[in-house]
Amino acid sequence: MKTDNQSLFGESVKPIGLASDHAGLHAKDFIISKLEEKAIPYIDFGTYSGESTDYADFAHQLAKAVESGDCYPGIAICGSGNGINMTVNKHQHIRAALCWNKELAYLARAHNDANILSLPGRFLEDEEIYEILVTFLNTPFEGGRHQRRIDKIPCKG
Repeated sequence: MKTDNQSLFGESVKPIGLASDHAGLHAKDFIISKLEEKAIPYIDFGTYSGESTDYADFAHQLAKAVESGDCYPGIAICGSGNGINMTVNKHQHIRAALCWNKELAYLARAHNDANILSLPGRFLEDEEIYEILVTFLNTPFEGGRHQRRIDKIPCKG
């Protein structure tokens, strides 16, 4: 199954959205360097410095852009990955997955059709970030029984 953004090494149809707080800035800058190496377009929603910031300020911008289709997929990073992940998942059409290894990134895409990758910036080395990123961007959604489960995610009251 082809996604809106073919693969890390393929041609991107939409820019990838990025957001981080100060604790995720190094990881975000590392990802940006890899995207630029591959000439993959992206939109950086911030933060842009190491000064203390609130992850929600950037997470909501990213989630809205993914929901509207302005970018796909999204990558959200804070110190533990938890706060920014919780924030983007407050949006109705977001399925963000907190991944700290490539196996989780694979399952998040293949089984859950995750549209935002959340990362714990303080707990991953650059090599691990790259492996997770490549896996997330190159894994297609399997559909089938997984689609039925995803269809049950929205709360119907």
